[in-house]
Amino acid sequence: QVKPVQSGGGSVQAGGSLRISCTASGYPHSDVCMGWFRQAPGNEREAVAGLYIGGRVRYYADSVKGRFTISHDSAKNTLYLQMNSLTPEDSAMYYCAAGRIAPPIDPMGCDFGRDYWGQGTQVTVSS
Repeated sequence: QVKPVQSGGGSVQAGGSLRISCTASGYPHSDVCMGWFRQAPGNEREAVAGLYIGGRVRYYADSVKGRFTISHDSAKNTLYLQMNSLTPEDSAMYYCAAGRIAPPIDPMGCDFGRDYWGQGTQVTVSS
């Protein structure tokens, strides 16, 4: 399927870990990039991490560097976000998205457009 389908997430205490997944395939182009975003109530959507499929990790937000890891399994067509040392500030709805590589576009060098976004996964971290 082209539209990403997310899984994982849930609730955890501060200091804990979670992994969220995003499965999708069938994009109409080969220069694919994928990323994770999050949005907490009352806040703007924030870019969390992004990578180029088959290439390097492109971006981590400063707030998650050293704690979160983005990866992609090409055999499973699945994008992952491993989240460690979680804090209540990480609580948000997390979205994955796929787009076309476009290096001038900040911060991930990816043009996500509107078509390839996951349904969202709630992550709640309690103190």
